[in-house]
Amino acid sequence: MAYTLGSTTEGQTRSVAPQHCVTRVELSVTATSLLDRDVASKSDPFCVLFHEVDGNWVELGRTETAVNNLNPVFGVKFQVDYHFEEIQKLRFAMFDEDKCATQLYEHDFLGEFICTLGVIVSNKKLHRPLILANGKPAGKGSIMITAQELSDNRIITLTLSGRKLDKKVIKNTLDPAWKPFTVPLISLCNGDVDRNIKVLCYDYDNDGGHDFIGEFQTTVAKMSEAQNSVEVEFDCINPKKQKKKKNYKNSGIIIVKLCKITRDYTFLDYILGGCQLMFTVGIDFTASNGNPREPSSLHYINPLGSNEYLAAILAVGQIIQDYDTDKMFPALGFGAQLPPDWKVSHEFAINFNPTNPFCSGVEGIAQAYSACLPHIRFYGPTNFAPIINHVARFAAQALQQEKAAFSFVNSRSQQFIAMCRNNPFVSIHLLIMIHMRPVFQT
Repeated sequence: MAYTLGSTTEGQTRSVAPQHCVTRVELSVTATSLLDRDVASKSDPFCVLFHEVDGNWVELGRTETAVNNLNPVFGVKFQVDYHFEEIQKLRFAMFDEDKCATQLYEHDFLGEFICTLGVIVSNKKLHRPLILANGKPAGKGSIMITAQELSDNRIITLTLSGRKLDKKVIKNTLDPAWKPFTVPLISLCNGDVDRNIKVLCYDYDNDGGHDFIGEFQTTVAKMSEAQNSVEVEFDCINPKKQKKKKNYKNSGIIIVKLCKITRDYTFLDYILGGCQLMFTVGIDFTASNGNPREPSSLHYINPLGSNEYLAAILAVGQIIQDYDTDKMFPALGFGAQLPPDWKVSHEFAINFNPTNPFCSGVEGIAQAYSACLPHIRFYGPTNFAPIINHVARFAAQALQQEKAAFSFVNSRSQQFIAMCRNNPFVSIHLLIMIHMRPVFQT
């Protein structure tokens, strides 16, 4: 059996999933109609990027200075590590350069914009007004920020075969045909298709004593010529045999039957492509939670105005809401008796509006939840199936509406994904729907 670059033993598969949960993002900044702080000429603006660390603003970098320009297009880009699961606050501050200044505060302040990285990546181009230190608009000044993923997530799939190899490598044949295999392009050649790579071929032994057959050097660009039934061949050379034998030609031929480079799309690719995240929260109001008026209950709101449920809702919701344009989220409850007839319900709007269970932002969910508690009776059993079915109906209805609205667009992937988060210590269930909306291209 042959042992080649990227091959796996029988029964094993190679994972091509991202190795890290962090993605590098490049931010480009432009500004328009900046304040003119200079007397004899126009402002000389530059932009400083800060990120929040433990409640303090820490500088990440600066752009170049755009001399005498109120509408700068900065060439220097900012690179930031993107963590979906974190709230990453950023501050973009504009200054008019004073060549005599030695400290940042000595430059004239032109305005700033504060947001999260999640808001930036969920908008293809984020255009917002600049704000002065007193909270007022910085004239007509505005900033535009665009995000681009820097990670190389291309993958390469190779289909190889051999001809007249020195060893009988697959099923006692000298002409093996290996199964296609896939590796990340960044692992194979650091993303450089013109970089030289060496391919080694071995006769595989179960005891680990693989016998060397030969090798060849090539590039991904060369192997990529194997397309549309066009094959690329390489002499498999054993350097020792080549030195010893005068008439040595090769130890067989390695044939690239197909070389295909594709992109292994990441979560961030979908976000940058227009994917919106919408979530529905379902809250457990069963009696097993305890009396909400007692401190031992998970629903007990402490003097600080919080409890386990609110903490969980805020922890997830404050991240998700950056990826939803309207920030209107359904909030449902189950396992409680409702007024006036005190019948048990496993699917009710916590704002008591069955035709419109949507709350404005995560804060709206928290307010509706707090207002709901005194007006219901905890009961049971724990049955969140109706809420899951509610989410499924909503998803199906939304998909049908979009199919009708975008019937003139080439079909694209649309999908809802429901995820239930169940903490064994906190009986709260958060249903998160991911909706892939069609993206218009011009």
